[in-house]
Amino acid sequence: MYSWYYSSMILLIPAIIFAFYAQARVKSTFDKYIRVQNSRNITGAEAARRILDRNGLRDIPIELSQGTLSDHYDPRKRIMRLSRDVYHGTSVAAVSIAAHESGHALQHANGYMPLQLRNAIAPTVSFASQAAFPLAFLGLFMGAGGNFLIEVAIYLYTAAVFFQVITLPVEYNASSKAIMQLEENSIIYDNEINGAKSVLNAAALTYVAAMAVAIGNLLRLMMLRRRD
Repeated sequence: MYSWYYSSMILLIPAIIFAFYAQARVKSTFDKYIRVQNSRNITGAEAARRILDRNGLRDIPIELSQGTLSDHYDPRKRIMRLSRDVYHGTSVAAVSIAAHESGHALQHANGYMPLQLRNAIAPTVSFASQAAFPLAFLGLFMGAGGNFLIEVAIYLYTAAVFFQVITLPVEYNASSKAIMQLEENSIIYDNEINGAKSVLNAAALTYVAAMAVAIGNLLRLMMLRRRD
C-alpha cells in the first residue's frame, strides 16, 4: 500500500541532483568572483546606495546582515540587508549581488506585478506547503475515506509550485535590472560585466532547482492519489 513512497522518490532524484549542482555552482562562482576586485573599488553597500539614490529610493536603508549569501530586500519593511562579504566587499560578486537586491527594490517601487503577486501569496503558500504532506499522510492512513484529504493536499501544494514558478521571472528580472544599473551608474567596467552575469546566472539556478523539486513533490502527491 505504501510502495508509492519509495517509487515516487525516483521522481525527486533528478531534481535533487540538480539542486546540489546549483548550490555547488553558486558557491564556486561566488568564491571565484569574490576574489576579483572591481576596478572602481566600490563596495556592495556603496553600489546599492548609488543605485537606490539615483532611482529616487533614498529612504531605503541598507543594513548589515549575518551569515553568508543572506542578502535580501524586505518589501514589508522596505529595508535592504547585505551579508558582510557583500556589504563591505569591493569584489565583482559583491556589487553584483548588491545590484540584484537593488533590482528587487526597484521592482517593488515600480509595482512589478509578479513581485506583488509573490508577496501577496507568500504567507498562504508557506502554510500550504507545510500542511500538504501531513494532510496527505493522514489521508493515507484513513484508507479510501482519506481520498478527499489527499485531493486537498494536492491543491495546497499546487499553490507552492505556483509560487516557485512566479519566483523565476521575479529573480531573472531583478538580475536584468542589476546588470543595467551596474552599467548605467558606472559601478563596473565593460570587461567586468561577464563576471557579474556569471554570478547572477549561478544564483538564478537555485530558483530553477527549487521549482524542479516542488514539481517533483507535486507529482509524488498525485501518485499517492492513484495508489492501490
